[in-house]
Amino acid sequence: MSGTPPAELFQPLGQGDPATVGGYRLSAVLGAGGMGKVYLSYTLGGRPVALKVIRPEFSEDPEFRRRFQQEVRAAQRVQGLYTAPVIDFDTEGAQPWLATAYVPGPSLAHAVARHGKLPLRSVLLLTIGVAEALHVIHGAGIVHRDLKPANVLLASDGPRVIDFGIARAADATSLTGSGVSIGTPAFMAPEQASAGTVTAGTDIFALGQIIAFAAIGAPAYGDGNSHAVLYRIVHEDPDLSALPAELHPLVSRCLNRDPAGRPTLTEVIGMCHDLSPTPLRQGEDWLPQEVAGSITERLRLPEPAKTPPPQPTVAPTATALSAPPQPAAGPTPPPPAPAYAPTGFGVAAAPTQAAPAAPAAPATAPGAVPAGYQTPPPGYQTPPPGYMTPPPGYMAPGYPTPPPLHQTGYPPAPQQTRPKGLIIAGAIVGAVIGIAVIGSLLPDGSSKNGKSTAGGSRSNGATPGPTSSGSQNKNQKRPDPTPASYQGINITANYQVMLADNPPRPGTGGNAGVMYNGGDFYYYFDSLFGEKKVGTNNGKLVVLNNAQKGSLETCRAETRYTEKVGLDQLTDGSEICVLSDAGHIAVATYRGKSDAKDASNYITVDLTIWRNAEDPKKR
Repeated sequence: MSGTPPAELFQPLGQGDPATVGGYRLSAVLGAGGMGKVYLSYTLGGRPVALKVIRPEFSEDPEFRRRFQQEVRAAQRVQGLYTAPVIDFDTEGAQPWLATAYVPGPSLAHAVARHGKLPLRSVLLLTIGVAEALHVIHGAGIVHRDLKPANVLLASDGPRVIDFGIARAADATSLTGSGVSIGTPAFMAPEQASAGTVTAGTDIFALGQIIAFAAIGAPAYGDGNSHAVLYRIVHEDPDLSALPAELHPLVSRCLNRDPAGRPTLTEVIGMCHDLSPTPLRQGEDWLPQEVAGSITERLRLPEPAKTPPPQPTVAPTATALSAPPQPAAGPTPPPPAPAYAPTGFGVAAAPTQAAPAAPAAPATAPGAVPAGYQTPPPGYQTPPPGYMTPPPGYMAPGYPTPPPLHQTGYPPAPQQTRPKGLIIAGAIVGAVIGIAVIGSLLPDGSSKNGKSTAGGSRSNGATPGPTSSGSQNKNQKRPDPTPASYQGINITANYQVMLADNPPRPGTGGNAGVMYNGGDFYYYFDSLFGEKKVGTNNGKLVVLNNAQKGSLETCRAETRYTEKVGLDQLTDGSEICVLSDAGHIAVATYRGKSDAKDASNYITVDLTIWRNAEDPKKR
């Protein structure tokens, strides 16, 4: 990390930037976008990481947090050669954040803006690398949704795709619900721009845009007003007049307005090899020399931050605390241990969710705030509701402040004398109040004609009062709910239904990640490998035998549980018991799938639902 880093690449922290995030000390600002701000930090061993902090507007939305957590966990499974791996994250803190490996290279957007279009060989190697990255991303059940030149970094040994899946988390927030779309207009697919439909084919269209942008030096659908660009994408053909002739067949197929007409990723890679006059191999020379120079600039990183984080403004200082009373006799305690000196490094605890643990603070003078105090890490348990923080200088009556850790035991509490008469009077008053409280808690039938029935006895032959609701619920069997039936529900590929909805209306989890989205019953289709299945993310299911009749009793008695079933295992009339963790039970009767000539890919089911048939499962 020698040399002076370029000022325009690594901006200093501003007044509103935190000094640390999740135990990582921040060294510089790498950039900012619609989802949040990206900082440079380091692991304990000195490896640089890019740490993205999500904007407060998104972090305040509970649905965003739920989806962000799912996407981050799915992203941990992405371990491709052309992706930036997830190092650490926190999805539950005040502001969620995500740390990935730092990639020392410019984005494709920056490289083209600064140096112009790329030569054919570089474009082909770029295409192969991005296609391999998408193959791994889709294999983890993620659709990128926002693949664009700014999300493709050019490293010395090939491209790196970043920010995969994060856009999906934002797509369900109240911000986007009011009409704000997630994705960059110039690189959206027609189905994404017009109907919000997103599949793996959406990323293929974006890949075609990436190829054209790298080879032409400009977006294939032009620049300008976002609405005008989106209109051209949906209704017009791209302008490929400046595209090299060799790339026309590949780009034209990727930019097909019909997702079914786009090539698979395997076909894209094969076409790139066919177009190259020499064998394609990634190496240090895959980029033009002037672009490679941008990588060298990004290797001159700022030094890790060595200044400690600022002290919490609400914490009292040592001088503000009252000095503890000293015992009348005893040895003089040794001086306090020296304060903790920060190392200037963060800690990467990949791939666990827990944030880096703060170093243990040594013993200090009683009541003093340790130097180098850090904000508690994610997972720290806050005091229960109603807990009041003692004011500065507060001391428990009769007890001195606990001694330093090097002392053994506490001095005995000073003896205090109280008048015996007051103690006796207080005991009598307490007993009277206790009897009154007990009487007020007795059932209505426990007293009659103003006579107490304490101790369980009843006067005048009074009938026993009603039992408590808790005992009644414990001994009484839950009545079977009335079933609700729904016929001919069409569930589009990568859509799901929730059994609590009345009527159940299929909704999309946003991409092929419905398998990780929490739906009660979904239909999943992998366009990359042609895999089709139905399943549940929120419980379990069982395919009934031909001899079995789908009913509430049958579903309750079954134990052959699974979570997903291949569509090839079902025939017209197959019945599936679906038992959701929310306590709903349903029988889904499979009625077939759409015809191959149909423009939409869907299955048809009949549903019979017993809502609240069981107690909800605790997860």
